[in-house]
Amino acid sequence: MPHLLIIEDIEDVNDMLCHFFKQQGYTVHAYLNGMDGLKAFKELPIDLVILDIMLPYITGDQILKEMRAKTEDIPILMLSAKDEVRTKIDFLKLGADDYLTKPFDLGELAARVETLLRRYKKMTTNPTFAYEQIRLDAVTKTVTVNGEPLSLTATEYGLLLCFIQQPTQLFTKATLYETVWETPFFAEDDIVKAHISNLRKKLKDATGKSYIETIRGLGYRL
Repeated sequence: MPHLLIIEDIEDVNDMLCHFFKQQGYTVHAYLNGMDGLKAFKELPIDLVILDIMLPYITGDQILKEMRAKTEDIPILMLSAKDEVRTKIDFLKLGADDYLTKPFDLGELAARVETLLRRYKKMTTNPTFAYEQIRLDAVTKTVTVNGEPLSLTATEYGLLLCFIQQPTQLFTKATLYETVWETPFFAEDDIVKAHISNLRKKLKDATGKSYIETIRGLGYRL
């Protein structure tokens, strides 16, 4: 079963999450502070991270940056009592794959975890695609530009996979959200926009060309 890393400093919440996901059949590694959690991330075979933002010693944004410096592959879901849109966008731009506001429903959290893991698994079974300078090899789960590796988060990879599979297709925000997140679209435009912005910037930095075109009022296409 997948290995979950939970980093949450409120002991009751940590215990609840640990107990709940163990009952669901997951292998759970739970920590009350960021330093221990980050050490576990670097040493254990983690498949997904549930990360609180407000933590002692080292904050969630610092942990997220260090995790993303190590790997872009492992899905990271942020937990926070902060529900401001700007905060969500900032963490998505730092490399988080999803963001859930406290208090949350355990069923919704479980569904989001399953979706992230399912999407990550799917990425390893698709064939190879190419578009101009970009090559996506889902067998090795890598993206290269002119032969040079391009580091993407799991969500950015999923978006690029949508575009590169159908390079002339116009995708609405709802279509992208329901395809990549595999959940119904509830007008969460900011989540889609933030990840598109990240992907576009990485492609432009690597090629000098943003590749992803915004069609005002309609959506996006490669």
